[in-house]
Amino acid sequence: MQQAFTALWIEATEKGVKPAPATFRQITLDDLDEGDVLVKVSHSTVNYKDGLCLAGNPGVLRKTPMVPGIDVIGEVVSSQNDAFKAGDAVIMNGFGVGEVHTGAYAQYARLKSQWLVKRPEGLSAKDAAAIGTAGYTAMLCVMALEDHGLTPASGPIAVSGAAGGVGSVAVSLLSSLGYEVIAFTGRKQEEEAFLLDLGAKEVRERASLSEPGRPFAKEQWAGAIDVAGSHTLANLLAATRYGGAVAACGLAQGSDLPATVMPFILRGVALLGVDSVQAPLSKREKAYRRLQQDLDLAKLHKLSSVISLEQVPEKAKAILSGQVRGRLIVEIEG
Repeated sequence: MQQAFTALWIEATEKGVKPAPATFRQITLDDLDEGDVLVKVSHSTVNYKDGLCLAGNPGVLRKTPMVPGIDVIGEVVSSQNDAFKAGDAVIMNGFGVGEVHTGAYAQYARLKSQWLVKRPEGLSAKDAAAIGTAGYTAMLCVMALEDHGLTPASGPIAVSGAAGGVGSVAVSLLSSLGYEVIAFTGRKQEEEAFLLDLGAKEVRERASLSEPGRPFAKEQWAGAIDVAGSHTLANLLAATRYGGAVAACGLAQGSDLPATVMPFILRGVALLGVDSVQAPLSKREKAYRRLQQDLDLAKLHKLSSVISLEQVPEKAKAILSGQVRGRLIVEIEG
């Protein structure tokens, strides 16, 4: 008989029926989905997507039963692939884990070897969790802007959702790289000092972006990183300077884009889609090398909070309502 261990569990439901809230239960390895590597999970995170999953959003939670949790940080227990051996420290972000494949909010995860990145030496498990999908996505956004040709000399970079997971890491990364950062947040009074400490040059109210705006506005920034979509993305595009670019990676405000083609055809502005879920291994490894090189770990810990697995459900609700600052590190005991 297999040994049982604790997991956050979403019960199976019939098609079209919203699942009941996740609960803690004892499961065994037989309850995990198939994979060629078994990982003992030490840490995970709480991301906006985790909040959607625990809320039963059908666009995210696409299979039940499910162990949610999209970030796995841990140590290999056993592997059927020679690329990994017992004791290897690994990281996993994306690939539908926690959505269609049992994920991180348990003491063990069974994963496919092609999803795993070996944790770089010098990066602790806690550091890797603080980065998580949000920090990794922020780095992909920065790399996309760089690939477009933007440099600190190009001009300011705007960041929406700046006090959240992706946004806070983006602010820290950009400032460390020498960019002037304009940070937008819906909690300016509470978060301004925090964002300035991370390296933002200026902090503005989110409301100036989140309402319907002009299709073509005064040029204000060379580029932007957007986590919101909808009117926020449209307004960022409308105020981007000639030849600039906006890296879009989220839809916290909405999946629509109420914009015109004017910024694209009159200013040559580029909209850069950034996907962190299916990004190839080479890009993932580059992103983690850059994070280790360019991210100020002291700042990273300032924007991170540590919680237990038992606190995940309440924090998942908080992140959806915009009440979470920075990064949430989940310590998995056992």
